[in-house]
Amino acid sequence: MSTSRIDVLSRQLDIAWALFEHHLGQLHDDAFLWEPSPTSWSVRRDPEGIWVADWRVPEPDPVPTPTIAWLTWHMGYWWETTLGHCFRRDAVPERQEITWPGSAAAATEWLRGLYREWRENLDALSDDELDARDGTADLPWGRDETLVNVLAWLNVELTKNVAEIGMIHLLYLARTHDATGTSST
Repeated sequence: MSTSRIDVLSRQLDIAWALFEHHLGQLHDDAFLWEPSPTSWSVRRDPEGIWVADWRVPEPDPVPTPTIAWLTWHMGYWWETTLGHCFRRDAVPERQEITWPGSAAAATEWLRGLYREWRENLDALSDDELDARDGTADLPWGRDETLVNVLAWLNVELTKNVAEIGMIHLLYLARTHDATGTSST
């Protein structure tokens, strides 16, 4: 018996998500907004109090070190955009319209909701739909790729972002705790 492509994609997604949940249980607002370098990309309140992500095109070289908050915004951005194009088929928000929810708890719930929506759509796909290109034609990434290739890319992107969050959290802990493991702040 062979394993279906959906089973492989779902297993990859679930493994990456389980690692993300492991990190989420240890994070709080200070860790989300901690800037690991003098040139960090983060989310910042605009004059109306909306949390807007740092962004520049073309990206500077080197790319600024992201905060955990920025990475969670980034995850929400590509999930909202990909869901809009590939599954919702509704008005896809522009990057600037996708804002960070304002706290670790709110970002966690936002991403959990996107994960659930993504997982439900993934589970319902047929082989013909996996091979289709109609939902990917206008994506900012993966343009005209098959849906299965976009789904595989998203699993890799999630895994990468989760690994970055884990590393930034380790750096945050190293900077805010002394050698005995007690807080230095």
